[in-house]
Amino acid sequence: MEYMHAVLLLHSAGKEITEEAIEKIISAAGLEPDSNKIKALIASLDGVDIDEAIKTAAVAAPAAAGAAPAAASEAPAAEEKKEEEEEEEEEEIGGLASLFG
Repeated sequence: MEYMHAVLLLHSAGKEITEEAIEKIISAAGLEPDSNKIKALIASLDGVDIDEAIKTAAVAAPAAAGAAPAAASEAPAAEEKKEEEEEEEEEEIGGLASLFG
């Protein structure tokens, strides 16, 4: 993720996206740059219009955010079911404990 952030920082600053520039940013952040990851990233960006990719991501983000409330409403139901299962287990264990006084 930090490598993509470095690319976006360079792009927004109008700088050329090079291996050396990415290494400098990663190092400045206090991380150890991985030259293999940087080379792979540079290769994967060949021919990519970063501005267009950002616009596409900005359009997709609200759609994904719209799906989040539905998932959030399912979470309490899952928690309730889990609590019920735990209570049943406790009841079963309690029943066995009564056998041993």
